[in-house]
Amino acid sequence: MGILKEFKAFALKGNVIDLAVAVIIGAAFGAIVSSLVDDVITPLILNPALKAANVDDLSKLTWGAVKYGNFLAAVLKFIVIAFVIFILLKAANAASRKKEEAPPAPAEPSSTDKLLMEIRDALKK
Repeated sequence: MGILKEFKAFALKGNVIDLAVAVIIGAAFGAIVSSLVDDVITPLILNPALKAANVDDLSKLTWGAVKYGNFLAAVLKFIVIAFVIFILLKAANAASRKKEEAPPAPAEPSSTDKLLMEIRDALKK
C-alpha cells in the first residue's frame, strides 16, 4: 500500500495536474488549428469560391468545399473540454482544501514561559 500512497501524492501534485491540463487543452486547440487549416483556409486557397468551365454556363458554377461546420464543431469541442476540465479542477481544489488539516492549536506555554508571564504580570502591578 505504500506505493499507492506515493503515487497518489505524485499524481495530485500541482505540477502533474498542470501538465495534464496543458496536454489536454493543447490537443483540443491543435484540433481547432487543424480544422481551420484543413477545412477553411486550404479550400479557400486551392478551391476558389466559384469554379467555372465556362462562365456563360451558370449550371456549371459550384461553390468551394469550405467546411465551416467542421471548424465550428472543433471550436465547440474545445469549449466543452475546457469547461469540463475547469469544473474538475474546481472540484479537486475544493476537495483538497477540505482535506487540509486545520492548523494545530498553539502549544501550551512551557514552564519557563509561564514563570516569565507571572513575573511580567507581577511587575505590571
